[in-house]
Amino acid sequence: MPKGRLTQAERRQIALGLAEGEAYAEIARRLDRPTSTVTREVMRNGGPTAYRADLAQRATERRAHRRRQAAPGGPHAPAQGRGGQAEAVREYEELFTTVLMQSGLPKMPSRVLTCLYTSDTGSVTASELVRRLQVSPATVSKTIATLESMTLVRRERDERRRERYVVDDDIWYQSMLDSARANARLAETARQGVAVLGRDTPAAARLDNVARFLDFVGESIIRAAEQAREVLYSKAEAPRGGPAEANADQA
Repeated sequence: MPKGRLTQAERRQIALGLAEGEAYAEIARRLDRPTSTVTREVMRNGGPTAYRADLAQRATERRAHRRRQAAPGGPHAPAQGRGGQAEAVREYEELFTTVLMQSGLPKMPSRVLTCLYTSDTGSVTASELVRRLQVSPATVSKTIATLESMTLVRRERDERRRERYVVDDDIWYQSMLDSARANARLAETARQGVAVLGRDTPAAARLDNVARFLDFVGESIIRAAEQAREVLYSKAEAPRGGPAEANADQA
């Protein structure tokens, strides 16, 4: 399978495939490229409805030019200490951002989450995001507010009293609970419609099915989140034969 960056001819083939309604995997097979390469290319250049081969080519050239200008240790250099080669890390960050966007998250919140999850500390300041993403402080502030509303980041103060944005093990747990609450609200609203429309009507039956489905899914989400939190993030038990067991044997 060929390696290296996509060529302009390949980008034209991608644009043609999208216009014909082809799936990413089908386009990738024709180009002899991984499906993830085509997916990432399309999502970071406007998405399937707005992708343009010439614009994507110019955007790639601009990114390459910026990377050449960003000397190691310069003001826009990537954060150090994350491990791996710089190019491999950048490629992974682009992939992670693309997957977040495919899940429904807008581009800028996806980029910010990628920065957080690929940092060793799992936290960044506003100024660090501004430098790393090359965006304005206002954009960072608006994006963080969006992520906070989705329970995907939290704020805290460090020892220098700077505000830091944080992701940790508990973030996804809280996010899952919020999702379950949203399901519960929608289910309750659907049930109200059953009474309003009349239980014997097709519309009421449809809403009742929606409510029962969302109830089941919401309860499953909460149960799974609680179990995952207990299994993955609970403190390790005392080892067998340790002080705790010895005391129990003596009791």
